[in-house]
Amino acid sequence: MSIREPFTDLEIETADAGFYENYSVPIALISKGIMVALVLWALVFPANANSTLGSWNGRLLEVFNSFYVVIVGLFVVFLVVVAILPSTGKRVMGTAGEKPEFSNFSWFSMMFGAGLGVGLMVFATAEPLGLWGSNPEVVAGAVAGNDPESIQSAYRYTFLHYGFHAWAIYVVTGLSLAYYAYTRDMPLTIRAALTPLFGRLMNGFLGHVVDVLGVVATILGVSVTIGFGVSQFIDGVYAITGMEWIMDLGGEVPTPSKVGLIAGLVVIMGLSIISAVSGVGRGVKYLSNLNLVLSIILLGTFVVFGSFVFAMTTYGTALVDYLLHFLSLSFGAYGPLSTEAFAAALPAEAQAHAADLMGGATNAWGSFDGFKSGLEGAAAELDETTLAAVYAAGEQGRQFGWQSGWTTFYWAWWIAFSPFVGLFLARISKGRSVREFILGCVLAPALVCFAWMTVLGGTAIDLELAGAAEGAIIGASNTNKLFVTLSYMIDGGLLSMLNVMCVILIMTFLVTSADSGILVMNTIMSGGSQETGIKHRIIWGVILTAVIGALILAAGENNPMDALRNAMIIGALPFTMVMGLMMVSLTKALYRDGQRDKHADSSTQAAE
Repeated sequence: MSIREPFTDLEIETADAGFYENYSVPIALISKGIMVALVLWALVFPANANSTLGSWNGRLLEVFNSFYVVIVGLFVVFLVVVAILPSTGKRVMGTAGEKPEFSNFSWFSMMFGAGLGVGLMVFATAEPLGLWGSNPEVVAGAVAGNDPESIQSAYRYTFLHYGFHAWAIYVVTGLSLAYYAYTRDMPLTIRAALTPLFGRLMNGFLGHVVDVLGVVATILGVSVTIGFGVSQFIDGVYAITGMEWIMDLGGEVPTPSKVGLIAGLVVIMGLSIISAVSGVGRGVKYLSNLNLVLSIILLGTFVVFGSFVFAMTTYGTALVDYLLHFLSLSFGAYGPLSTEAFAAALPAEAQAHAADLMGGATNAWGSFDGFKSGLEGAAAELDETTLAAVYAAGEQGRQFGWQSGWTTFYWAWWIAFSPFVGLFLARISKGRSVREFILGCVLAPALVCFAWMTVLGGTAIDLELAGAAEGAIIGASNTNKLFVTLSYMIDGGLLSMLNVMCVILIMTFLVTSADSGILVMNTIMSGGSQETGIKHRIIWGVILTAVIGALILAAGENNPMDALRNAMIIGALPFTMVMGLMMVSLTKALYRDGQRDKHADSSTQAAE
């Protein structure tokens, strides 16, 4: 019995003339409408926007935290199975006998460029240091924070957030897009990935919704990346120039002020729009080359002047530890602890004070000593043994708070970023086998990320352990930890030169991320076309700037990134569901294509 041919007649209607020539008008207008509404809400009612986004995010995480964690674990399992099975792993993303478009060296180089971005510049020091002080082992009381015993667990979760799981998210999107584009000659756009499930429905409104969700997710994912990057850019400018007007000096440590952030944003996005207008062949290509050279210089500096032996020892032990805990990290999800469950787990003498005890006992960012010192009235009079039991009863709440604040934030960030990175990976992987694509795009970039985290972050931890930094690196803001680490590692003219180089590197990474994001958004809205109109790149560059600026202004003074983070986690949820459908859709496509091949082979043998 013959097997019906797959649906490939994907038609994305675009305007023939006018302002939206070669663009899908519904996708463009709906996407712009959502973003403009978000900007106006944040500018006109900033307090309401900030509090509402925070409230929505809190409620969303209570319901969907486990969903985020488990589905990312499923992404990893799915890719492992697809790569291992001979019938799926050997499939080539292209026509029969087609060779890869790029050499292995160029292919790996471009993937490294995608991985070495603003996230690594900010978090290569901030992530290991932050997790050294607070991770699930510390939250459970098994080890003390900022102690030699907590280094292993700190890197276990650092590797989780920047390792195989993170790249699996990108590869699920990238593989889905590449497979249909190169084996079925379909447009390189989000809706194509769902055609095996929905067929012709993807030609209509449902297809528009899927593409709009991809655009919104990309905007919010890129916005968070640029927000963190601009903050680090301002920290670097302050380290070089000492300009106080760009900083908030009223807190415990200097942090970029809203005025400084907006000024930095305007500079960065202005350069990004210029680069996006110049196109991939010029702007993105030249900036990527510069990024690679400066990244090697920065990494080499840490190798020569940092704690390289400590870093490499940590790399080996952390990688083994990460792999040993891989399954529990993939599927160990926590839900919120209800008031009733907390009260029921308390000792009898503490149950009358459950309301006074729960906040401190479930605070993921506190400690047992902090919990005790924060108690008042009758609750403070409970004995040490009872308080220890109360604190133990709140562990699930602390684990949920930690996981939703760290791991789920990262999963949402990578999911929101996956249309951008996925499209990029798909573009450079024509002619590769499915197995090559999965192994190359998951293993290689993850190992490079691990190296950055251990070399830069390990040096910062070693400086603190040796007492050289005296808590200065731990106490610095996340975006300033890199510059503080450099100041304790080297000094004099070399330090000044490296500070300038880091600011240039941050700036070029930001510009590359922003203009690539602008190009991807335009690709989706033009039905997969890689040649998009200059005026639309400018418009989306302005919209992206407005979204980031408005959410920074709407956020509270203490953390200007709060509104951006909350909006991104909320916006990533619908696209997470789309990615789940992508996984199911690709499973069906691979299975049915395998059946078609078997039928074709049997027909050929029968004819002979």
